[in-house]
Amino acid sequence: MNDALDVEQLRTETPGCAAGMHFNHSGASLPSQSVLAAIWDYLRHEALEGPMEAANGASALLEEVRADMAALIGANPNEIAFLGSGSTAWGAAFSALPPLVAGDRILVGRQEWGGNLATMQNAAARAGARIETIPVRVDGGVDASALASMIDDHVRLVSLTWVPANGGLINDAAAVGRVTKASGIPYFIDAGQALGQIPIDVTTLGCDVLKAAGRKFLRGPRGTAVLYVRQEFLPRLTPSSLDVLSGPIVDGVVKIRNDARRFEAGEISPALIFGLGAAIRQARSLGIEAIRARINTLANELRDNLRGIPKVTLRDLGTELSGIVSFTVEGIPAANARAALAERKIAIGANGVPYTPLDMTARGLDQIARASVSYLNTPSEIAFLSEAVADIARRA
Repeated sequence: MNDALDVEQLRTETPGCAAGMHFNHSGASLPSQSVLAAIWDYLRHEALEGPMEAANGASALLEEVRADMAALIGANPNEIAFLGSGSTAWGAAFSALPPLVAGDRILVGRQEWGGNLATMQNAAARAGARIETIPVRVDGGVDASALASMIDDHVRLVSLTWVPANGGLINDAAAVGRVTKASGIPYFIDAGQALGQIPIDVTTLGCDVLKAAGRKFLRGPRGTAVLYVRQEFLPRLTPSSLDVLSGPIVDGVVKIRNDARRFEAGEISPALIFGLGAAIRQARSLGIEAIRARINTLANELRDNLRGIPKVTLRDLGTELSGIVSFTVEGIPAANARAALAERKIAIGANGVPYTPLDMTARGLDQIARASVSYLNTPSEIAFLSEAVADIARRA
């Protein structure tokens, strides 16, 4: 394989690569030694100096991480907040929108993440608002032209999961952004499966809000997430809760911050943020384009292999595909296939309807097996996984 990355060195610097074959990078990837060292080094400072005292000297370094994250997605540092999870970040931004009222409409992509959808449906049900699904194109991706025809004065939000959790589709998020920008409708992007896998430029996307967890393809630690809020959109959002960092009381008046940190709690883990910073620096050093190219080559090789296995059906939609390869094995629930592969020290994921309820229901699927590829994976691992799936299918 013609490759711009020194994969063997990267694997050597990743302890988990020696423990088995990891194809669950869309769930949580393997952290590098540099990520682990950044976390441990800061925890040692906390242990020796005291957590509050260590934090006093960490603020400048934390701002370096914020600047690095901003550079990774084409934003400004004041548009970046760090939170504990992607769901928390998305929920914080959504709850800060003006309250819904009867007759309001929210338009969502068919592959909308179940957590986001549950939050929207709960709010809509209380208000008498509606959640409507944007039609898809023939390839299964969101149809921006159809979206344009749905816009009216009652639409309050367009929400899109860019790279769905249940397959290889990459939605045309920028096309949706052009529609929302022209109509002035707020636009939220869930980039949980995009961050660290494909290039992100929030200006090109045209989104007002974007969120992603750090633990997936970016290879950051669990318990970290980024929330991007476009600076010009910020005044339209009023956080549902504040603290002494996000909204201190000054002379008896609450002074809400005028940057994205109005959504950031004072109590965060610097150790985890420093670990995230190490992951961001590595991704920027390697180059997202090079990462994307290798993932694409390996994922397509896996798809080609799986297509040739009797009783195995690929479940990926889309024209442009990500590193998430979804499939089913006839007669074997996805969770059982995952368990059978785990016995061979191969980690994959298995998703049910709650993860992407609109899409799974529309396609008549109850479960899919999900093998998500990283640049850390190798052609020999792709072959081994393919042979293991073939063996499981033969035994079905």
